[in-house]
Amino acid sequence: MIEKELLKLLRNSKNLLAFSAGVDSTALFFILKEFNIKFDITIVNYGLREAAKEEIKYAKELAKKFNKQIYISDAPKFHNNFEANAREFRYNFFKKIITQNQYNNLITAHQLNDKIEWFLMRFSKGAGINTLSSMQQIENRDSYNLIRPLLNYTKEELLEYLERNSIKYFIDSSNFNKKYERNKFRPLVNELLKNSKEGFIKSFDILKQEAKILNSQYNILKEVKDFRLIKIKTRDIAPQAISSTLKELGYLISFREQQTLLKQNSLVIGRVWAIEIIDNLIYIAPYIKTKLPKEKKEYFRVNKIPPKVRGYLYIENINPI
Repeated sequence: MIEKELLKLLRNSKNLLAFSAGVDSTALFFILKEFNIKFDITIVNYGLREAAKEEIKYAKELAKKFNKQIYISDAPKFHNNFEANAREFRYNFFKKIITQNQYNNLITAHQLNDKIEWFLMRFSKGAGINTLSSMQQIENRDSYNLIRPLLNYTKEELLEYLERNSIKYFIDSSNFNKKYERNKFRPLVNELLKNSKEGFIKSFDILKQEAKILNSQYNILKEVKDFRLIKIKTRDIAPQAISSTLKELGYLISFREQQTLLKQNSLVIGRVWAIEIIDNLIYIAPYIKTKLPKEKKEYFRVNKIPPKVRGYLYIENINPI
């Protein structure tokens, strides 16, 4: 069920499983165990449902029974844009745990239904090939690998696995709440997958290969903390290069922002990321406004380092050359 390449990577690494006690992550817990892959678990409690207490209890029981370290976090209340804020919170929490405990891989239980839902959500808003093909089995983040072993399996197949092996799991009632965007696509995806699973897998493979060709049009010259210096072959490839790089840094660029990148060479995206394009070079860094010492300001000017990234480079003591 897990491909050989992933098995080799996971067996030679320290792994952390993002667990929720739902169908997908519970199935993945026991699949990893079957393949003798060592891992610990982490779970986030959003406090939205009464069942969350039982899910945390179940996670603790599994951790104790199978001798796993468990990391639990209670999320704050998000008063708007829940999905985006919740995602940002949990991945920041995961990264903190990974850094503190030196994990190599974060394993998530995304499956084929999730991948198609993601595709349709982004496609309906306007997205390029890098975004549409972005949910891959192995993604290299800045300090860890994000591993998704179940992307070629449907939710129905995972549910059958749990039922066949009499494994306890929970159903998240929020999966049926239409106020969450992905739930609007869920019935359609379930219907499409009844007869088209192999076609979707093949199409995603083609998109992956085409994105690979597109990404060969640029390369990263320097990568220090959250600073990136990228060389592009042509100006029109800049939005794709920036989009792909920012995704690795945890920021998903919108269609409107991509369109802006075609027209402007200096801007701040999401009030967080400074983007500067000079000739065939792209500078990316968190946007920080700070007063620079005279000698540092002169150094940046002489070496033609664009203004919007200077604050971060100075604060983090990064040499961009």
